[in-house]
Amino acid sequence: MSVPALFVAIVDDEEPIRKALERLLRAAHLEAKVFASGAAFLDSLAARRPDCLILDLHMPGMTGLHVLRHLKQSGMELPTIVITAHDEPETRVHCMAAGASAYLRKPFEGQILLDAVASATQNRTNGTQ
Repeated sequence: MSVPALFVAIVDDEEPIRKALERLLRAAHLEAKVFASGAAFLDSLAARRPDCLILDLHMPGMTGLHVLRHLKQSGMELPTIVITAHDEPETRVHCMAAGASAYLRKPFEGQILLDAVASATQNRTNGTQ
């Protein structure tokens, strides 16, 4: 019996970034769905929970850190990779404390992101989730 493809949600307010990440994940045979805002992503959770979340940190309205904190407060453990163009040590600490699995600074190589997804979803791919 084959394991279904991982389902990865991408939240980034920049359309070119969303499209590039979606293409990268699909090329790696992962299922991807994009969201332009944290609020849109959180609204989608009632329909389907992803195996992993790629989350931009700096977005208008609800920031990535707000999304992380909302997930943690609601008790939802969701492997999350935070991506940002603004690497601030204090923010990195806050993201990791709020439950981020990884924190990557843009720009990054595609393989680094794919490795972070694989690491964050290791339990899922081993069939232990």
